[in-house]
Amino acid sequence: MPSLYIKDERTNALVDELARLRGTSKTEAVRRAVEAELERNRSVATPRQRLENFYKRYPLPEPSGLAADKAFYDDLSGNL
Repeated sequence: MPSLYIKDERTNALVDELARLRGTSKTEAVRRAVEAELERNRSVATPRQRLENFYKRYPLPEPSGLAADKAFYDDLSGNL
């Protein structure tokens, strides 16, 4: 049977605390914590999904058909 040996004392103490708070074994505490983290990561939207959702909420206005005034925008930026 594969085993997980936690060498780091701080991590071991955190697992002990979580197991004690939940009233479970250390193995059960680690399993539940890992499952919760995996589920959280699966539910996180990708950058593309976040961008698509943003544009659904805040769509760009329809093009006006007017030409941009380059001199005006150059002046706004201090002619950079």
